[in-house]
Amino acid sequence: MPRVTRGFKARRRRNRVLKRAKGYRGGKSRLYRTATEAVDRALSYAYRDRRTNKRNFRRLWITRITAAANLNKTSYSKLIHGLKQAGIDLDRKVLSNLAIVDPAAFTRVVKAAGL
Repeated sequence: MPRVTRGFKARRRRNRVLKRAKGYRGGKSRLYRTATEAVDRALSYAYRDRRTNKRNFRRLWITRITAAANLNKTSYSKLIHGLKQAGIDLDRKVLSNLAIVDPAAFTRVVKAAGL
């Protein structure tokens, strides 16, 4: 009696996993069982790191703003507080970009914050 190969649905599921594992080294891209483990791990890392990425970028922006604020004789915390008091709604990404691309405009923003 021949073994049951489960047909179309199972093949489609296996191929979906193997397609996601394309480019992995060794058996991880060719063997279904190891490919499922590798793909599951990769997906969990991707989920985790999408959040980590947001944290890392915010840290980078704050570091850049701090450096630019120090050049303007103020601190990061005083600058952010001054911006809130003045009602200036610029997020950290925009402030960071402004500090790099146009330092003169960043200085004007610091002055507008009352510092």
